[in-house]
Amino acid sequence: MPAPTQMFFPMIRNCELSRIYGTACYCHHKHLCCSPPYIPQSRLRYTPHPAYATFSRPKENWWQYTQGRRYVSTPQKFYLTPPQVNSILKANEYSFKVPEFDGKNVSSVLGFDSNQLPANAPIEDRRSAATCLQTRGMLLGVFDGHAGCACSQAVSERLFYYIAVSLLPHETLLEIENAVESGRALLPILQWHKHPNDYFSKEASKLYFNSLRTYWQELIDLNTGESADIDVKEALINAFKRLDNDISLEAQVGDPNSFLNYLVLRVAFSGATACVAHVDGVDLHVANTGDSRAMLGVQEEDGSWSAVTLSNDHNAQNESEVERLKLEHPKNEAKSVVKQDRLLGLLMPFRAFGDVKFKWSIDLQKRVIESGPDQLNDNEYTKFIPPNYYTPPYLTAEPEVTYHRLRPQDKFLVLATDGLWETMHRQDVVRIVGEYLTGMHHQQPIAVGGYKVTLGQMHSLLTERRAKMSSVFEDQNAATHLIRHAVGNNEFGSVDHERLSKMLSLPEELARMYRDDITIIVVQFNSHVVGAYQNQE
Repeated sequence: MPAPTQMFFPMIRNCELSRIYGTACYCHHKHLCCSPPYIPQSRLRYTPHPAYATFSRPKENWWQYTQGRRYVSTPQKFYLTPPQVNSILKANEYSFKVPEFDGKNVSSVLGFDSNQLPANAPIEDRRSAATCLQTRGMLLGVFDGHAGCACSQAVSERLFYYIAVSLLPHETLLEIENAVESGRALLPILQWHKHPNDYFSKEASKLYFNSLRTYWQELIDLNTGESADIDVKEALINAFKRLDNDISLEAQVGDPNSFLNYLVLRVAFSGATACVAHVDGVDLHVANTGDSRAMLGVQEEDGSWSAVTLSNDHNAQNESEVERLKLEHPKNEAKSVVKQDRLLGLLMPFRAFGDVKFKWSIDLQKRVIESGPDQLNDNEYTKFIPPNYYTPPYLTAEPEVTYHRLRPQDKFLVLATDGLWETMHRQDVVRIVGEYLTGMHHQQPIAVGGYKVTLGQMHSLLTERRAKMSSVFEDQNAATHLIRHAVGNNEFGSVDHERLSKMLSLPEELARMYRDDITIIVVQFNSHVVGAYQNQE
């Protein structure tokens, strides 16, 4: 786990106050050129406030240090080799294949591929995937952190537990509570599918468990015990809102342990968006808070691919979100609540976990900061009050939930943080994944049905199959394949190794100027099972 100072004071490293507040690049077009990149404020995650502009201003003549080799008599180019590129791209990839039978019924999910490519150091994105053990279905989600990775890390660890608890029937909740009371082993409610780099915070596990237990105790008290169908949409909304409330409450109450006290404050003062999918048979629910996206890949009858958007961005490009914010605050704030396409002129997403600077009253912020650790009290960002801050809260973590009933032509779902959608159009994303998945069968052993074939005939079969294949099918992970295109695509839509090598060779202080962290989960559906569900009705 990174040192707390590195996580809460990112401006200390690489002059990156920008990542907390000032000049975090939000680049939509990633061009490599020989001149210093010009980054207009329209692309910044946060618009710098004049009082803090000097904190994030680069050193004078900083570009000459990065371009020092331009003055040698013989220019030298350095490119990563294909194996080196693959090593970087595949470092965080993970795949999971669902067994044909899950003990209850045949799953509508064949499996999923996920991957991450960092631009920030450390990466601020997180991902999670788990199978619900006491109820049906699978949970998958991507989380995009800002002002550090503390909030996205906490949400990636905790949110699925809150959702799973919200979906549990009354009897199961009672059984779990009785097990805790008597000291017996608890029923596992989630089976996690994790890459080794996707860690859990052991230090905070007890704190997180106590908050979760309080939540299920309240659910027990609210439930009369009558058997009733669980509303998945309501469960998702309640889980999101309750976790965000617990994040806020834990920061207000504090903790006797100095490390935990500092941790809960870092979580609360940083922020994270979330895009989560719950798949149960043919029922697909997507809960989105922020500007990550869920995209459904549909294969038409003629074999072409179309993209169906299952989430809405919560930012200034969404007119209904702008209208919602204006209606929630007095008319005299209509011009200030959304300014320069940002919440209060500062924050790009209009919904997020954490970010208590946009939720707490000024008095509460001052009280928590003054009573907090010195690292918090000495930090300029935490003490800064957003301009025109009159009627908080201005920010919510309540998700927008979309329901979709799966059809046989719905082949896969892409969940990704905005680092992907900034670089690729949704239709290109679906086409690339669709062509990749349908080409995978070319890599399977050739089935000859028991017939005897000569070497010449086998050679002809292999030659024919090779002709249909493209060299891009070297990836064994759909998310890796998509990242390769997102970073290395040229103007013709094909991967340019030279460009890919350049982008992956950028040092930490420059990488964020060209792109954001990218986190992708590609969920592949079982069309036969989905079709069987339809035939049963």
